Amino acid sequence: MKVTEIDVKRIPLRNLRVPLEEFVAVWAAAEQLAAEQAERRMTDWYTGGMVVTCQWIARAVVRPPVGPWRLARSPVSRSTAAAYEELLEAEYLAAEVLDVRRPDLLEHRPGWCEGIRATLRWAWRHSGPPPIDVPAYDHRTIDRAATSHRAEVAVDASS
Repeated sequence: MKVTEIDVKRIPLRNLRVPLEEFVAVWAAAEQLAAEQAERRMTDWYTGGMVVTCQWIARAVVRPPVGPWRLARSPVSRSTAAAYEELLEAEYLAAEVLDVRRPDLLEHRPGWCEGIRATLRWAWRHSGPPPIDVPAYDHRTIDRAATSHRAEVAVDASS
């Protein structure tokens, strides 16, 4: 998905421990990298972990491969609840032991746990570097033309 102005406006600042502009730059770069990898039919679970974590923190509206648009799910517990401080902390703690509780992920989704942990440590705990190196935030990287359906879902979901 492309990060849009609507997506950026929906991000609760209390969900971040890093500057909004920095978060948006990392999220947009992760989404772009994931899209490029998908075009090349590559699977990079680290990037996937970053993307789903950023989407959840931002309360993004996403379209799964099948089904209607919906709020992003949490990356570890797969909860449908919108991200807020207490859930972010619980998800962070669960991410820290995810590979211990789900050792199958190490084999079937290498990098997934690390991508989630790195993103939550950086964005939520403000501990450590961004999960991916990105150029400085540039407002021109944001897709200003969100589809009207997605915008309508975003408004409905925030009610």
